[in-house]
Amino acid sequence: MKVKRPWLVGSIVVLLVLLIAAISYAIRMRPTLELGVGYGAHVICSCRYIGGRDMESCYNDYEPGMEPIMIDDDEEEKRVTAYVPILASRSAQFREGLGCVLEPLPGEE
Repeated sequence: MKVKRPWLVGSIVVLLVLLIAAISYAIRMRPTLELGVGYGAHVICSCRYIGGRDMESCYNDYEPGMEPIMIDDDEEEKRVTAYVPILASRSAQFREGLGCVLEPLPGEE
């Protein structure tokens, strides 16, 4: 059987190679991302609930390279969650007398 569209087969192969490379990169970067989201959650929590600053000014406290880390701020719970979608997430909560405390990772409780 002759393939009538060799470019289609080639495109699928290239896409599969790129997908495998992206998954491999994400797996290798996961420990770094977990460290980064923990740091980001703690820094932004401290900025918001200890420093009393607004979210816009807190983003200035990010270190270079932290741009992919996104933040959710729960003002009612005084909890900040930093995450990179699908790959890593960590929360820090302000506790009176303790400051901003990182919540335990799953399995550490």
